[in-house]
Amino acid sequence: MSSDQTAPPSKDAKPKKILPLRERPRRGKDSKWQTPALRAPDGMNARDVAVSALFSVFVEKRAFDDVFNKAAATRHLEPRDRAFARVIAATVLRHHGELRAVISRFLEKPLPEHQGRLEQILLSAAAQLLFLQTAPHAAISLAVDQCRADKSAERFAKLTNAVLRRVSDQGPAILATLDPVALNIPAWLLARWQATFGTEVARAIAAASLMEAPLDLTVRSDAAQWADHLGGIALPTGSVRLSGAGRIEELSGYDDGAWWVQDAAAALPAKLLGAVAGKDVADLCAAPGGKTAQLAAAGAQVTAVDKSPGRLNRLKENATRLGLNVETLVGDASEFAPGRMFDAILIDAPCTATGTVRRHPDILILKRDEDVAALAALQSRILDGAAASLKPGGTLVYCTCSLEPEEGANQIDRFLAGHPEFRRSEIDAAALGLDPSWLSAAGDLRTLPCHLADLPAGMTGMDGFFAAKLERMA
Repeated sequence: MSSDQTAPPSKDAKPKKILPLRERPRRGKDSKWQTPALRAPDGMNARDVAVSALFSVFVEKRAFDDVFNKAAATRHLEPRDRAFARVIAATVLRHHGELRAVISRFLEKPLPEHQGRLEQILLSAAAQLLFLQTAPHAAISLAVDQCRADKSAERFAKLTNAVLRRVSDQGPAILATLDPVALNIPAWLLARWQATFGTEVARAIAAASLMEAPLDLTVRSDAAQWADHLGGIALPTGSVRLSGAGRIEELSGYDDGAWWVQDAAAALPAKLLGAVAGKDVADLCAAPGGKTAQLAAAGAQVTAVDKSPGRLNRLKENATRLGLNVETLVGDASEFAPGRMFDAILIDAPCTATGTVRRHPDILILKRDEDVAALAALQSRILDGAAASLKPGGTLVYCTCSLEPEEGANQIDRFLAGHPEFRRSEIDAAALGLDPSWLSAAGDLRTLPCHLADLPAGMTGMDGFFAAKLERMA
């Protein structure tokens, strides 16, 4: 979200020191290991939260962020343990194919159907051993304890111990022979990317999608000074990028509302609207609100529309905290009929989000090929409906964080064929700090996860976004 009109920090201002993520034991008065919710070996609660969230994603097909937040809150995890649990789970989601391939080498037969949370326990421990450099005795012994605590998995405790010891000893050599792209990216999705972008670019997209994303901030002013202050870099597009920043709430400028978290690619569509000060702008499908914040901070009179009352309430609370005046409206964007006309409309349409796997690796588990057509139909309804509420001469920006053409360029071609009163409006790449190669032959914006590859390690990549700028002719 956005912030108050806060000036950049003074030369003497120093960011708060952020401690690196690591496991550290805590001693209670009785000198036994403790966790906030219940007494247990150090790290057990974090591992239990990771396994619980993974079970919900793999078995119950539920969104990771929702189930993780609930599980972490139930266990009352401290920030350090919460971060550890999240990195375990996210590592499993990104590397599930590789992890299963390694584990399967040490199983005489497939795991039984009624196994409780055995597979998630094995995956979690293997991720710690192969990717997170966790001490083997800790990862293995606690995984065995997790099995013993699960009535459906307790009979596999000895198997878990034996398999994980072999994973620890032989797993790294096996892992080095595997193809991460082929094993972790669903075949249907990789085939789509190959058909759209070609084999070489598709593999680059896939490889970038399996990497953890850095932290991007949108700042009110002076990106270069804030980048220097926070120890990051200023991107050509105006975002500030950090790596290994620690807790967001502890960064300088958070309490003052000087910036908000937003991927560099996600910050571009709102900029396509140009100067919006004093204009009446509708932001459809507005939550979580980064684009709403951009528009309001730029002086627009924003009406933020979203069908989720809870998400819209959080958007409004953040806007209030950041000193931004935003009108909110609960409603289905596909049925948007406000009874008035807008100078500009921004549509960040619901989509498969295949361009955001770096930040949402559960997409690799939850999305299906058939989702593309269903969401494209919804996008068409939203786009067609919104067109009627735009003033002649006004600008409409349509965007999605999908890499699929049905949700991007094809959607705009369909729309323009049925709405002769609209035309594409030119995007000024230089003015926005865009690489000219990010514009398609038709003039639309297309970013890829493999873009910004020439930055330092840990700083590369961006979300895959499509955006088109349209004008309603007078």
